[in-house]
Amino acid sequence: MRVSRLFAFAGVVYATGFSVAVAQRTGAFAESLNHPAILYSTTAANTVVDELNRKLADGSAALTFDEQSGYLKSVLDLLKVPVESQLLVYSPTSQQAEKINPQNPRAIYFNDNVSVGYVRGGGILEIVAQDARLGSVFYVVHQQAGAARNLGREQQCLRCHLSWDTLGVPGMSVLSTFPRKTKDDYANGFFVDHYRPIAQRWGGWYVTGKRVPAKHMGNFPLFMPKPALTPPPARVSMAGQIDLTSYLTPYSDIVALMVLEHQVHAANLMTRANWEARLNQPARVTEAVETLVDYLLFVDEAPIPAGGIEGSSGFAEKFQATGPRDSKGRSLRDFDLNTRLMNYPLSYMIYSQGFAALPPAAKEMAMDRIKRVLSGEITGPNYARLTPAIRQATTEILKETM
Repeated sequence: MRVSRLFAFAGVVYATGFSVAVAQRTGAFAESLNHPAILYSTTAANTVVDELNRKLADGSAALTFDEQSGYLKSVLDLLKVPVESQLLVYSPTSQQAEKINPQNPRAIYFNDNVSVGYVRGGGILEIVAQDARLGSVFYVVHQQAGAARNLGREQQCLRCHLSWDTLGVPGMSVLSTFPRKTKDDYANGFFVDHYRPIAQRWGGWYVTGKRVPAKHMGNFPLFMPKPALTPPPARVSMAGQIDLTSYLTPYSDIVALMVLEHQVHAANLMTRANWEARLNQPARVTEAVETLVDYLLFVDEAPIPAGGIEGSSGFAEKFQATGPRDSKGRSLRDFDLNTRLMNYPLSYMIYSQGFAALPPAAKEMAMDRIKRVLSGEITGPNYARLTPAIRQATTEILKETM
């Protein structure tokens, strides 16, 4: 399989010749997505996209076509997705792979509930939304004027978005890819979440920000006859680097990229825990829930290198302005960005529909473990960063905001 075919299957990571293992591999859902307890393919979804479709049907909302970006602006506005979240990926990892290249990167926009993929000159918008029971549900919007009466559910996307890296459930995955010597070489890459060291992240992605680590894999060409000996070029924006016509901002923000990496794997872990609980095999449920909880607590999170990071698109400010705060003004959405992603070591994804929809026994198990860790009852090297002050502050925020 040559590279053009390989990258068409974006959810499958081929790592020929790559020897660095992912230390935090977890189990995967082993049954069919159409097991009687799941019935993914035949169960009606109820996501923010389905809510929008109902509004489009009754006339309380309408999609507007733009000559440059099609329905993109309208879809983002109706789904309340901030343009500041824009990310640009130039490795051809999409069913529209033939149109993606360093001068025509795919743009991704997201919030807590939905992600939208846009390819300039492509025929569709690709949308992934989170359903409380089903997990990730996929939709497309055809990019022809007058064609978009709704956002249609698209199960063909599962050819790519159902793999080991999505934990055996439908889900998104963020990939980092190595440059290749020529277009005929096989592509090497791997899945990225918040465990992955910064130096190994963002291959095939543009990375912009006011402060960016010196060592990472972003911003390099796709094809490099020799390994790079210098750090990737630092960029505050992509202005002057590529034609930005029809892109909504000139940024591919480093903070947004790190949030997406964290969020995608958290959502997949929640779906897996939900599905395992519905099959009710106690050992598998316990493993899935404990893995989810440790991830939400940022156990073994890769540190941010000295100097920290700072975005340039306004995403960080937008992200922190949403979500609940306690009586002292603290929030699980507050960033650190100097040594770690978040200021408090409990993910904002605990507020998500995916967590709320865990079957009662699994949710009780998860909350009990979180409380035992934060109280200091569960200790050990994995929780060494949780000082008494951090445990107390995080517990106080959780009590007031859930």
